[in-house]
Amino acid sequence: MSASAVSPEILIAEADPWTAELLTQLVLDVRSDARVQRLDDGTAALASCRRRLPDLVIADGELPGVDGIELLRQLRRHPRTPALPCILISRRVDTQSVRAVLPLAPTAYLARPFNAELLRQKIASLLPAANAANLPASKALPAASLEQYLDDVREEGQGAPLLSEVRDAVSACLQAANSDLGSLARDFARDPQITARLIAAANSAAEQRSGICQTLPQAMQRLGIAHSLNLVLGLAVQRNARLQDPRLREAATQAGDRAQQCAELAHWLAAQLRLDHELCYTAGLLHNIGELALLRSLQDWLNLGGELSDEQIAACLNKRASGFGSALRMRWRLPLGLRELIAAFYQLGSGVFSREALVLNLSAALLELPADGNPQALIESRPARLLRLRSELLHGVPTHLRRSA
Repeated sequence: MSASAVSPEILIAEADPWTAELLTQLVLDVRSDARVQRLDDGTAALASCRRRLPDLVIADGELPGVDGIELLRQLRRHPRTPALPCILISRRVDTQSVRAVLPLAPTAYLARPFNAELLRQKIASLLPAANAANLPASKALPAASLEQYLDDVREEGQGAPLLSEVRDAVSACLQAANSDLGSLARDFARDPQITARLIAAANSAAEQRSGICQTLPQAMQRLGIAHSLNLVLGLAVQRNARLQDPRLREAATQAGDRAQQCAELAHWLAAQLRLDHELCYTAGLLHNIGELALLRSLQDWLNLGGELSDEQIAACLNKRASGFGSALRMRWRLPLGLRELIAAFYQLGSGVFSREALVLNLSAALLELPADGNPQALIESRPARLLRLRSELLHGVPTHLRRSA
């Protein structure tokens, strides 16, 4: 393969969808024109290679069906594939396993959890830099209107952008030689996208052990430092992870501020009532992630050459944010209990509620008060009555946790 030839074809054979997504982003960060095929089964990966050889294979050593080592063994038996670059990622790093795979000449044999930055550098050494002829041409608009485009992408969007105020912290953590779970959780806890993705990854089939992770500290404890950092790096290198349009960037900043304010308020109330304050914080932080995901899709629309007026931005946020949020939480399979708390921020239906759900609903009411409003006016509200709040507690709500007019 040469830099002037067609775009490189990369086969990623990885059973865990979150790791597969990370590997995809690392490849695209090196070569944005790469054509990536993702398969979660070794038998299918081998069949694909026999039909058409890719330029690089990145395989999970413990694939179902044909595992990564057997996949490499079969490829090396093919007369045309001895030089095919193949990176194996495996949990089997004992001496016997390493000795068994060395005769197959893997391009790299990485222990899981791997260092994503070092892997990205390895991929860059294997894929020549693209020249102007390789770069993707400007795409035509995929839909006739903004409304149709948003209908099309709602179920498959990448989620929220990374908020600007956490980027420096993310960069510092990724470059740090030593990090601990506590400091990482503090650095990442302000960002809804990082929080949601790590919780979703921790509850995936590949990571599922016992119990459900519903908060960022729980998720990071299960994933570990290395895997958590890898997934965050995968988010950071996504080419649309930042909003270029100043209007969308400002809207995202405001949405992020509201998310943080709600999270801190829900955390404070839950702590006063001796409830699960970490869970309430998480639900508060994620309550408007649909708004942020929508802003990212609007940036994608602009990147494709679409037009976007201030009125359209306002109308989309008003009409579509909730739909984007629901689709995102369902697609990432966030825990049902967490989704119910997020829903409780907006509305309490009929039935029995957890006390944490009432805290989220009360938080919404408090945030809707004008700047000069008295929190004690909510003492007869439904969540306050069900929580049997004392007037003194509402009177003690810190002023900085209430939204300005």
